[in-house]
Amino acid sequence: MKKITIYTSPTCGHCTQLKEWLAEKEVKYQEINVIVDAEQRKYIVEKTGQMGVPVVVISDEDGSNEQIVLGFDQEQIAKLGNI
Repeated sequence: MKKITIYTSPTCGHCTQLKEWLAEKEVKYQEINVIVDAEQRKYIVEKTGQMGVPVVVISDEDGSNEQIVLGFDQEQIAKLGNI
């Protein structure tokens, strides 16, 4: 099973679509709201080089083999997340 963390903001339409899609697929994920969590916002900007959301981080359960998907790219998220 893959570990999925999504970085979102409350006003982001694509973030809402992503969460709805993951719920439809019954995929568990951790959500981090970058508006209220400045430390995580800084981390993801440093990691990706950009400030847009959603950002999807997919890794093995132990946190290894981390891969990042920028935006709501269903095909890429499904492929990397084994969805």
